[in-house]
Amino acid sequence: MANYSTNEFKSGLKVMLDGEPCSIMENEYVKPGKGQAFNRVKLRNLRNGRVMEKTFKSGDSLEGADVMELDMEYLYTDGEFWHFMATDGSFEQHGASEEAVGEAVKWLKEQDVYTVTLFNGAVLTVTPPNFVELDVAETDPGLKGDTAQGGSKPATLTTGAVVKVPLFINIGDKLKIDTRTGEYVSRA
Repeated sequence: MANYSTNEFKSGLKVMLDGEPCSIMENEYVKPGKGQAFNRVKLRNLRNGRVMEKTFKSGDSLEGADVMELDMEYLYTDGEFWHFMATDGSFEQHGASEEAVGEAVKWLKEQDVYTVTLFNGAVLTVTPPNFVELDVAETDPGLKGDTAQGGSKPATLTTGAVVKVPLFINIGDKLKIDTRTGEYVSRA
């Protein structure tokens, strides 16, 4: 695996730090008036999502992480693993643990495509697209003219996620949801 020197550090670069795969979030080159130049780097651990700051002397290097991000189609869950299939024509399948799926589990819909990060062939994280379209499984009936400014009510989606929706939404409606904020965007 390639080594990256401090002058090659940039946002999004995947490196190994203390045996853990990390992604560089920010890199600041500092040249003090006196002494050696250094890089102040903010990194995110790809396993646990923890963010840390490290300082590297100019000329230091880190090993590149064997991390791949692939578009994969969600197939099914067997209760223990969530199974994804590569969309590049190889039909390669990977099982993601509950820890790897994390918060994305409430946006998983069969046959939709998600970004799966692989580290040494194992699923590290699953990232949903920014917007997903899901059906409403359960919500209270909204009464027209209930409030002057519309208002909102909770709705349970087919994946089990609960989002606040306007009063005019009914059971069976298809909604566009922003997965970054978990908020209703529009009807699909």
